[in-house]
Amino acid sequence: MPAQRRELRAQGRKTMRRLADAGLQVFAQRGYHESRVDDIVRVAKTSHGTFYLYFSNKEDLLRTLAIDCASEVEGLAAELGPIDSGSGGELALRDFLARFVSTYRRYGVVIRAWMEDQVSDRDIDRLGVRAFTKIATALGGRMEEAGLDPSQTQASAAALMAMIERSSYAITSRDLGVDDEAMVDSLAVLVHRGFFGASATQSRATGSRQ
Repeated sequence: MPAQRRELRAQGRKTMRRLADAGLQVFAQRGYHESRVDDIVRVAKTSHGTFYLYFSNKEDLLRTLAIDCASEVEGLAAELGPIDSGSGGELALRDFLARFVSTYRRYGVVIRAWMEDQVSDRDIDRLGVRAFTKIATALGGRMEEAGLDPSQTQASAAALMAMIERSSYAITSRDLGVDDEAMVDSLAVLVHRGFFGASATQSRATGSRQ
């Protein structure tokens, strides 16, 4: 019996994950407001009864996705190491940006819901505010370590977050004619020089790998 219960729990997690993945796909294709539970269960190849076993409605599904996304974003903030003006700093920055773009590719619909105030649930909004505040604070701290005037930290971090979010949206939502790796390389160079004081001679890390 215990083994059977464990199997059911594992199957339940698998079903919940399938519904969550279907939700991400449907929300991205149709937009959150235009999406229906009908669409989600069709993509997940399951029934309405199964959906309502795990989620009260589509907003409850979005809340679950927001919790997952916020956890990943906060993890990025916690793991952001020092970013100096040398090639090592550029590589650290590139790794962070690549991981951010990967997160955006999976959870872009959630991030856009936060950024564009698409949902009425304040708890979902607070998850986004908290997660992105942690990233902005981490980036601001790294900029100060690299020599930024502390009085400019808040404005610079806000500008950098806007640049990263919009760039990630462009990279993941349309065909720009170049692959993700090349775009992230270019973004890393721009951010490194523009926000961390690197010169053209110092920013050679990505170029030396090409």
